[in-house]
Amino acid sequence: MARGLLIVDVQNDFTEGGALATDGGAEVARRITALLDEHGDEYALVAASRDWHHGGDDNGGHFAAPGETPDYVGTWPVHCVAGTAGADYHPALDASRVRVHVFKGQGRPAYSAFDGATADGRALADVLREAGVDALDIVGIATDYCVRASALDALDQGLGVRVIDGLTSAVSPETRAAALAEMRAAGAEIA
Repeated sequence: MARGLLIVDVQNDFTEGGALATDGGAEVARRITALLDEHGDEYALVAASRDWHHGGDDNGGHFAAPGETPDYVGTWPVHCVAGTAGADYHPALDASRVRVHVFKGQGRPAYSAFDGATADGRALADVLREAGVDALDIVGIATDYCVRASALDALDQGLGVRVIDGLTSAVSPETRAAALAEMRAAGAEIA
């Protein structure tokens, strides 16, 4: 069994001071770097996703309209616009170990890393298959949105999934608990 690591959306806009900050996001970035330092060579592939939204439009309704308050369920403040500092990986994340970069959003709502593609247009599922990965550790931000969606899609792809909860941060404690329960019920291991 070849195990890969998927780092979900460890970006400046999802960490403290960002447009959609989670509590503990910067610490998650540091802890993921420590995991890579200690165990990175044990993974057959390290992949990372990033929200990579268009500037100047609502990205298919993903961004709240100007002057409207986001509902934080289906509409959000402007975040992770491609090419901006907010879309960059958090500086505490050592992205030099990442071999596959997945960009998601790009004009439409997208939560799962499996909704994105590499710069050359390859789907994450195809990249993982080509690398012989059949099990995936998932870490990143946010437990209750993009980590959750990525884990559920990985399970749908037939992958063994382990979410390392100590290496995630969430939007809220309530939605975090619900997401962990949903992922566990779907077959993910929560470590």
